[in-house]
Amino acid sequence: MREVLDRVGDKWSVYVICQLGESPRRFTQLRKEVDGISQRMLTVTLRGLERDGLIHRQVFPVVPPRVEYSLTPLGRTLLCTVAPVLDWAAKHLQDIDAARTDYDRGQLNAHLDA
Repeated sequence: MREVLDRVGDKWSVYVICQLGESPRRFTQLRKEVDGISQRMLTVTLRGLERDGLIHRQVFPVVPPRVEYSLTPLGRTLLCTVAPVLDWAAKHLQDIDAARTDYDRGQLNAHLDA
């Protein structure tokens, strides 16, 4: 079970699952939409999600080759779980930033007082 939780708890996997929940995407689209992910990390993430049966990779027989990624039915069930977490994070980002600032300020003051 730990391996499954590692996959679904990985920040890149969550972002990719959410992007693919909107519609199938090509690699370059995902790379642009998943802020901060490197080409190598996106490749590793997509392969892992495909291996776990969460996404489907379709290669179209055209020149140049076109590859598109989409969620499988199993991936859609995961989307229902992780989308609310991303929504929560987006809604509370400012609160978390403020809490971190307060905490860091308190740590700095405690260090200066010691």
